[in-house]
Amino acid sequence: MHPDAWHLTHDLDEFLTHAGDFLRSRPALHTVQLTVTDALRRRGLRAYSEEPPLFATLRDENGGVRATLLHTPPFPVNATPLGTAEADALAARLVDLGHPVSGVSGISAERDTAAAFATAWQRRTGTAGKIHQRQRLYRLAELTAPERLPEGSPRVAGPADRDLLMRWYGEFMAAVGLPAVQDAGEWTDARLAHGGLTLWETPDGTPVSMAGVTPEAAGQVRVQAVYTPAHLRGRGYAGAVTGEVSRVARESGTEEILLFTDLANPTSNGLYQRIGYRGVADFAVWEFGG
Repeated sequence: MHPDAWHLTHDLDEFLTHAGDFLRSRPALHTVQLTVTDALRRRGLRAYSEEPPLFATLRDENGGVRATLLHTPPFPVNATPLGTAEADALAARLVDLGHPVSGVSGISAERDTAAAFATAWQRRTGTAGKIHQRQRLYRLAELTAPERLPEGSPRVAGPADRDLLMRWYGEFMAAVGLPAVQDAGEWTDARLAHGGLTLWETPDGTPVSMAGVTPEAAGQVRVQAVYTPAHLRGRGYAGAVTGEVSRVARESGTEEILLFTDLANPTSNGLYQRIGYRGVADFAVWEFGG
């Protein structure tokens, strides 16, 4: 496959005009690109960094889109399922463009997209990659409330919680082994703007856990940033707050409620399954160099 088969652009509207129907055709598997492009549309192209995002589409012989790419530096490239030849052509196109890539994220269930791209990237740049994380995408089936809720109640976070949420964002990123590449204030403000963070509070009003949810895009939302400080874990707070944001999303009429977990964390995987989440597909995140 010739590298020019991939069409690259920095124009979000152009990308969505060509790729929107393709992404919406499988909203669960394309959840990252759907939610990120929605955020870019709402918050501007500099929502994640000063470097503009890059978008790409690959068309089939009939002119239809068969694969897409989204890159919001400094995050890894996110690609829809790719075969070996498609991944190699993409790597070649990015190398020819001189576009730096720190890593790649892709499905590993249907096709091992991330591994195929990492192999092609090393062959063309000499930069080796390694798996940073294996993830599982879950979809909410029938919501099952925890057998025993901890004392306290949920509350949608507001501006008065900003300092706490900024601190918890840094702690959460450290806990999942990722650098806090976004400014904590910007991360927090973006979520407060749409009521996207919920706290679980003890009866005396002390916040002990949080869970976030993305705005709805293509009929789906994704639960994210579920965090309980280390000294408060094991008391059911994470399950309670995750159950609450899942309930609210379901009762709002959202068709699909999704979340990603680190497969190396049996505690979180077990928790989400107990409250009704079922596996959809596995993904891999690779990092290059370093």
